[in-house]
Amino acid sequence: MPLPLMPKATAVWLVEHTSLSFDQIAAFCGLHALEVQAIADGEVATMMQGLDPVANGQITKAEIARCEADPALRLRLASGAHPVPATKHKGPKYTPISKRQDKPDAIAWILKNHPELSDAQISRLIGTTKPTIAAIRDRSHWNSPNIKPRNPVAIGLCSQADFEAQLVIARKQNPHAVRAEPLLTEIDEI
Repeated sequence: MPLPLMPKATAVWLVEHTSLSFDQIAAFCGLHALEVQAIADGEVATMMQGLDPVANGQITKAEIARCEADPALRLRLASGAHPVPATKHKGPKYTPISKRQDKPDAIAWILKNHPELSDAQISRLIGTTKPTIAAIRDRSHWNSPNIKPRNPVAIGLCSQADFEAQLVIARKQNPHAVRAEPLLTEIDEI
């Protein structure tokens, strides 16, 4: 059974503001009945602020009233009491300053080893712009003499799964550009 957020603080509030039995509070909060009794006696959690589960939307007043009327009943969390974790969005990602100088090296490696990837795919993988990719491709980049091709997965600019997913997409879009070698399975030495 899912527990309420901050179960001990919730138990403190329920002891102070309801006439529920210790067993009911203990079952709802995932505590032992003796611990709830110690909270009521002031031996445990004396300075703890109670957390109102009604205000948090974890339980309703009707549910409390239902259980106060019959000590054999157990409290149930309200549906949607726990927040749904936010999904990770696909958008521009932050690249630390220490990794930004590695981007041209990663772009050069991709252009050399996987020419089937489009500029848009490289831009999404590495987090760079199309003019930068074009400058590295035609060797007009300002730092062109110092660029050494390095695997973007090995230097931490993208994940192996993201890289392979982009390769699969590129190979489906242009089956004639498919190379004879399998998908990237090992990280090249740095």
